[in-house]
Amino acid sequence: MKYTFNQNSWAWHELDQYDPAYLKKILGESPSLESWLDGMKDDISNSLRINTSRKGEEFIWGSIVYQQDVHSESDKLLFHFYLSKDFFITVNLDFEVLPTTDFSTLKAQMDNADNAMEGFFVLLGEILTDYLIKIDAFEERLTDLLWNIKQHNNIDILEKIYDNRHELLIWRNLIIPIMEIKIGAEEAFGNEISSKTEFRRLCKRVDRGRTLLNEYQQEIDTMINLEEVLSSHRGNEIFKTLTVITILFTPVMAWGALWGMNFEHMPELKWKYGYAAAGVLIVASTLGIYFYLKMKGWMGDILRGKKRDSFFK
Repeated sequence: MKYTFNQNSWAWHELDQYDPAYLKKILGESPSLESWLDGMKDDISNSLRINTSRKGEEFIWGSIVYQQDVHSESDKLLFHFYLSKDFFITVNLDFEVLPTTDFSTLKAQMDNADNAMEGFFVLLGEILTDYLIKIDAFEERLTDLLWNIKQHNNIDILEKIYDNRHELLIWRNLIIPIMEIKIGAEEAFGNEISSKTEFRRLCKRVDRGRTLLNEYQQEIDTMINLEEVLSSHRGNEIFKTLTVITILFTPVMAWGALWGMNFEHMPELKWKYGYAAAGVLIVASTLGIYFYLKMKGWMGDILRGKKRDSFFK
């Protein structure tokens, strides 16, 4: 499908599928035609090529992954593009996966573009807008996770933190090729594109997306650090508890071992209150050690009950 804009001053050729005959008809004797066509057969990831061999006839082409499932590496969508000053071509771009894009509104906005270069950045801007809306939904999930750490922290929460970290990396990976195209367009077309409104608008959207992702990265890193502190604290608490229990039972074990030796001369065996005296001695020794540890502050908060919505209490 061919669309013309700005009083037929430039055109957009939209192809739903690979059609080499149609592409050869459009591009004619373009020096990089065969390279682009061959690349479309093999490209399964982002790519960008720039041709500036002829002054005034610069162009760029490549492929871009514009949708990626967070659970499956192979579940992704990629489209191919060719961009010159007078027209651009897209192959395999599916607007159904961009629910926020109204096609008629998109074409109306493109009609305000001075040339195909600016029109192409209108298209990239729509893709970025879809990213930003989905990143907002990611922010909501991240906020819920932030409070779950305090209220219902467990290993499942840690798993979700790392799931969100992985999703964040995917969003970064989707924005990076758009950044590369932006820089490549400046390299190929210079001030002819960098001064255009839609180009500057896309730059701002890229900056907005990167700023959000950087902030979310810091939040996730802070969550991970918090989990590490909590794990370390609770691990230390377990070892402290085991140590205290061992120390408190030391008098029982020591006196029991002594009396269990069955020496011939153990006068307390004939005492009327020998067992009572032994029990008092054991309890007194245990309490003495307990209060000594308490006085030194080595008991900590181990004997206190846990409080809800508290990290360390």
